[in-house]
Amino acid sequence: MPVFPAPDGTGLAVHLHGSGAEPPVVCLPGGPMRAGGYLGDLGGLTARRRLAVLDLRGTGASEEPRDPATYRCDRQVEDVEALRKHLGLDRFDLLGHSAGASLALHYAARYPERLRRLALIAPSPRAAGFELPAAERRRIVARRAGAPWFAAASAAYEAIAAKTATAADWAAVAPLYYGRWDSAAQRHHAGERVQRNGTAARIYNSAGAFEPGTTRTALGGVTGPVLVLAGELDWIASPAVAARLAGLFPDGEVVVLPGAAHYPWLDDAPAFGSAVGAFLA
Repeated sequence: MPVFPAPDGTGLAVHLHGSGAEPPVVCLPGGPMRAGGYLGDLGGLTARRRLAVLDLRGTGASEEPRDPATYRCDRQVEDVEALRKHLGLDRFDLLGHSAGASLALHYAARYPERLRRLALIAPSPRAAGFELPAAERRRIVARRAGAPWFAAASAAYEAIAAKTATAADWAAVAPLYYGRWDSAAQRHHAGERVQRNGTAARIYNSAGAFEPGTTRTALGGVTGPVLVLAGELDWIASPAVAARLAGLFPDGEVVVLPGAAHYPWLDDAPAFGSAVGAFLA
């Protein structure tokens, strides 16, 4: 597990997975501020490409910074640039999941010439200033009706929408993040408790982290191909949001995985590997 210095001296860990002659795909985890271990092998993607999974500052094997304000999303862009230099890459493929896609979008806006391909997986729309209306979220949530956990999750979502949610409410909506709330999904979700830096997460999306208008304009300068992959059942990054994000790029495309939610490589590994693997080939 290589460790390299960020511009402010913070030691950052990068986990290298897979094999092959091609340069690795740099992967940015979400959470926000969850250690990269939850990405696993991205549904077998490591059989197709090497992955360089970054533990963001203060998560996993990376050091905590001296200045907690540097947890803010926009202030971590230079960490990604430092990783590019550490890997000795001129241009590279970048993949961001969920809140990690916000960081990937910031990087793309600042360094478009460094990107060969960009893959945004179940991306948060915050960096682009897109909102998923509550009515649309309810429509997506309602598609899970009939599941044994649905009543509790639906009531908990209403508390979240009303901004009165408790920790119990957030626990109750956990099944909505997965296409299947089976034992594998439950184990994956349980890992969040030890993988996520809660203090850093509260700073990541804080005031000043995003300038959506500026970002949207800058993303028009990304000339390489961009894939935006969404799960059909994702109430965080819906297919409609994915389509709006893809439309910001000169060469953007959308792939929607049926039956998948916020962790599509767990819900349908073959379809995910096929779509993302073909894009990165």
